[in-house]
Amino acid sequence: MPRGTPHPDDFPRRFAVSENAANKADFWFDPLCPFAWITSRWIGEVEDVRDIQTDWHVMSLSVLNEGRDLDPKYREAMDKAWGPVRVIIAAQEQHGDHVVKPLYDSMGSQIHDGGEKDFSIVISKALAECGLPAELAAVAGSDEYDQQLRASHEKGISLVGQDVGTPVVAFNGTAFFGPVLTRIPRGEEAGKIWDASVTLAAYPHFFEIKRSRTESPAFD
Repeated sequence: MPRGTPHPDDFPRRFAVSENAANKADFWFDPLCPFAWITSRWIGEVEDVRDIQTDWHVMSLSVLNEGRDLDPKYREAMDKAWGPVRVIIAAQEQHGDHVVKPLYDSMGSQIHDGGEKDFSIVISKALAECGLPAELAAVAGSDEYDQQLRASHEKGISLVGQDVGTPVVAFNGTAFFGPVLTRIPRGEEAGKIWDASVTLAAYPHFFEIKRSRTESPAFD
């Protein structure tokens, strides 16, 4: 969730997209985040009812929270959260962009739908399901690909500012933190929320809508 209100001149909200990409989403995620998971499932629903193209990118809650004074329990979670994103980035570097979404789908399903807390199990199963080498799991404990991880993270977070979390979504080149959802919109309802998001993003002077959250995410 947002930690404050950044100054509007501190970051760009828009990046260049192809003129042919009239309905384009760029989605930055950390597999650990339940809100990113719900928003990503919403995008999947949108893809069934709207003609959109989605590109998937890694960001890292561990990177985002470096140097911050955190509750000890949350700090422990952030220390463990390096593993999954490191493995996805390493797989992307070695095998191509097309592996990012399948790995996210597998990891997110295990963590959020299945309640798996052991990230070593999550990583191992995800690699197997995606037909990727089991040896990639060793990257979870290595900083070998951290430069690429930080670059992917920075590309997304630079569009919205440092005082936000996951997900970051760009609609036709204009990026926001969120939308933060606690349920997965389905079918045409998902499409209407997409339409509204694109409409807001198209207005260059729109920046923020927010209200206090009164319920936790549910994934059914």
